[in-house]
Amino acid sequence: MPKKYSGFTLIELLVVIGILGILLAIVLIAINPAAQFAQANNTARTNDVNTILNAVHQYGADHRGNLTTLGLTAVPTDISDAAGGDICALLVPDYVSLFPVDPDTNDGIALTETDCEPADTYNTSYQISQDTSGRITVSAPDAEEVRGTAPVISVTR
Repeated sequence: MPKKYSGFTLIELLVVIGILGILLAIVLIAINPAAQFAQANNTARTNDVNTILNAVHQYGADHRGNLTTLGLTAVPTDISDAAGGDICALLVPDYVSLFPVDPDTNDGIALTETDCEPADTYNTSYQISQDTSGRITVSAPDAEEVRGTAPVISVTR
C-alpha cells in the first residue's frame, strides 16, 4: 500500500502567500501611511497657528491693544524675523508655556524661554502679519499636500 502524505503542497502554499500579499498591498494602499502622517502634521500646524494667535491676542489684551513691540508688518514675516521685537521671547512663558514649532522644523520640538533668544537663532516656520485694520494673521506656509490638495493653514482675527 502506498504511503499517504498529509499536509499542504507547494502550490497551495504559494497560492495562499500570493493572496495574503495582494490583501496586504490593498490594505496599505487604503491606509496610505504617508497621507496619514501629512494629515497629522497639518492638524498640528492648525493647532499651533491657533495657539500663537491666542497668545498674541492675550498679549494685546494685557498691553491695552498695543502690539507695536511685536514688530508686525502687513507682509507675512517669519516669526523669528519680526522687525520690531522677538515675538517668541515676548510671549513665552507668560502667554504660552512653550512656543510652537512646525512639526517638520527642529523635529517639532517646541521652544522654551531660553530657546527664544536671540531671535535669529531659532526657526518656527510660522508667519505672522497685521493688516491696516489691525487684524492679525498667523499662517503655516509649509502645510503638506494631502491626497492631491495643498491646504492653506491660516487664521485671521
